[in-house]
Amino acid sequence: MKLSRRHTLIAAAACVLTMGLAQAQSYPVKAITVVVSYPPGGDSDAIARLFSEKLSTRLKQPVVVENKPGAGGTVGNSFVGRAAPDGYTLLFTPNPFTTAPMVMKLPAASSYDVLNGFAPVIHTADQSVLLVTNPSAGVKTVAEMVALAKTGKPLSYGSPGAGSPMHIGAEWLNHSAGIKVQHVPYRGVGPAVFDVVAGHIPFAYVTLGPVAQYINTGKLVVLALTDPKRSPLLPNVPTLSELGYKDIAAGAWNGFFAPKGTPPDIIRTLNGHLNEILKMPDVVEKMAAVGAVPVGGPPADLAKINAADFQRLGKVIQELGIVAE
Repeated sequence: MKLSRRHTLIAAAACVLTMGLAQAQSYPVKAITVVVSYPPGGDSDAIARLFSEKLSTRLKQPVVVENKPGAGGTVGNSFVGRAAPDGYTLLFTPNPFTTAPMVMKLPAASSYDVLNGFAPVIHTADQSVLLVTNPSAGVKTVAEMVALAKTGKPLSYGSPGAGSPMHIGAEWLNHSAGIKVQHVPYRGVGPAVFDVVAGHIPFAYVTLGPVAQYINTGKLVVLALTDPKRSPLLPNVPTLSELGYKDIAAGAWNGFFAPKGTPPDIIRTLNGHLNEILKMPDVVEKMAAVGAVPVGGPPADLAKINAADFQRLGKVIQELGIVAE
């Protein structure tokens, strides 16, 4: 019997659906790559490796971290955005994912669609952003830092890269305080921390993990947080908002994304495992060591915070004219 065109299309669609379900139900059947768009040694790398180890055990397949740093994280992010949507290439990223393309001013061919180019998997954690200084700078408070900057002395600060919440928070303070502390972008938190500890730069905006040991030994001093509220991990450190810079709120978060078009069943599988991993006591403890507070939840929560930052911080970037140097 000869099938009509309509019946042929229906049969083809059913075949594609069946193949997709079979793929999702058997997933994974080979190694998974988790791309981190920053060098080894920073928070993102450490947390990604922690999750990858746990995922590998639960999924019974290797889960390998691959570092692809460059251009404020956009090199690795773009790579994942163009990967096959089969669940075997994932992105673990901090929130410069959302803002870096606006600051880098990249051509479309080298960038990615922040809101529609990826499938959110899970909002894994929140992290505080710290303003730290080397004691040799001679300041112990934000007020002293601002006063020093207003003397005209050339000052600089390091950040993990252009478009990071650290970069945005710093330029926000520059604007609000009427000062100019020069931005020195690095390829990740680790290199920025190395230079501020060595005294090559007087200030840095970083997350807690890579600087905790230096704060504890007095090699670095914490001046403030750029977060909207105090961190439970640093209850005695004030926010810039508390210190009179009321509009500044640029904290950090991280999460997993997959390429757009990844089957929903695969996203649900990954989300379910990662939510369980976030509840493990050893994971909570290790995340606290790098200054991360577990979050979790459905993929929609990651989509929501990504979209909110795109609008809110995008407006700040535009108003302050924040661009990559």
